[in-house]
Amino acid sequence: MTLMSDRPVLSVLDLVPVGVGSTHGEALRAALALVAHCDRLGYHRYWVAEHHNMPGIASSSPAVLLAHLAMCTSTIRLGSGGVMLPNHSPLVVAEQFGMLEALHPGRIDLGIGRAPGTDPFTAAALRRTFQADGPEVFSRNLAELIDYFDDDPPADPTSPRPVIRATPGRGDRPQLWLLGSSDFSAHLAGQLGLPFSFAHHFSGNNTDAAVAVYRRSFRPSAVLEQPYVMLGVNALCAPTAAEAGYLARPAALAMARLRQGHPDRYPTPEQAAAHEFTPIEAEVANGWTRHHLIGEPPVVVDGLVDLARRTGADELMITTVAHDPEHRMRSYRLIADAWGMTG
Repeated sequence: MTLMSDRPVLSVLDLVPVGVGSTHGEALRAALALVAHCDRLGYHRYWVAEHHNMPGIASSSPAVLLAHLAMCTSTIRLGSGGVMLPNHSPLVVAEQFGMLEALHPGRIDLGIGRAPGTDPFTAAALRRTFQADGPEVFSRNLAELIDYFDDDPPADPTSPRPVIRATPGRGDRPQLWLLGSSDFSAHLAGQLGLPFSFAHHFSGNNTDAAVAVYRRSFRPSAVLEQPYVMLGVNALCAPTAAEAGYLARPAALAMARLRQGHPDRYPTPEQAAAHEFTPIEAEVANGWTRHHLIGEPPVVVDGLVDLARRTGADELMITTVAHDPEHRMRSYRLIADAWGMTG
């Protein structure tokens, strides 16, 4: 993990958006095209996130999708941003990502999150219970997951790992990250000496506080000697500010609908432009886009630089949502060119 000149590394978070008039298959094939595009441009890593019961997001199974993405790329790191550990057995996650690491050694990241990535009813269907796990259960499951990758005796004497081996898994440890949008994950990542990815793109009001907690609680580990911070950033770049705003409006409308319990596919820019936002929708949309970077290349790059300087972030992970996959690919290219990437 190194800095590119005086600027942090840039990476990609792909939500695999599904637009109105498109299919899940088309959205997934667009992800394959986008990862190859970003690999050529020189982005450092490419993550997909686990979501469920959302018609507009096709990334419900990161491990399956990452196996396909890895076959289409050569250098870019690939990973989950993240796998929601409360939805899964630690053993299953260890075997899935141990297999990915065994197949593509040195290129796989395992970002772990604590949120369900969905609504309460779908979370109950995944977990087979409406009982939500507390922070102590998450910490215990995370420790169990880490134990499956390690050759050393588990730190927790109650861990089942002495009699259960993750295969693949043991000896095939991906780069492990902790994701979060709160101080809890920041503190835990620091205690464990893990790199920390904060969801600035939807929890920007807490970014500075969480980063400070992470750095203050950090303890050097076998995998990391000093804190490493990555921030998720929502950005959409176009040749003009007017076009960028026009292309970003569907995502704002989709979020307003989601927050009101009406998730759907991403509308077209024409549909979003014709839509009259209610006061509640406008409030949600304005809050959602408050920390987004939308505009021409110099504006977006200046925003990225300012965020990195303010927070001391080592890496920025850009997520771009647009109805047309070609507009997403263009946005990443414009940012890469303005950032000075050499591919």
